[in-house]
Amino acid sequence: MQHEKDTSEDEKMTVKIRFFARFRELLGTDIRTEAAAGTSFTSLITTIARKNPEGYAAIFDERGNFREFVILMKNGKRIENADAAKTLVADSDEIAVFPPVAGG
Repeated sequence: MQHEKDTSEDEKMTVKIRFFARFRELLGTDIRTEAAAGTSFTSLITTIARKNPEGYAAIFDERGNFREFVILMKNGKRIENADAAKTLVADSDEIAVFPPVAGG
């Protein structure tokens, strides 16, 4: 069968990214995008955020790292910002990106 050859690096996955609050205003929400196998959390969000310079600057610092207050989640589980570059996305993952939570 030829299908076995198709499961290479060229395999595309569909991932949903949801931005919240201020990030949603800048970048939108419920974004469905394709990602290649082996794409990291950081790489995927960087690609989407670069579509709006103000949105990118709100999420990433001048070195391209997540700002420390940004909250990241993958399928409902918190991802530490320091782990985002080595956390890979998989087909049907739902990524959530939150600004700091304000309370009173």
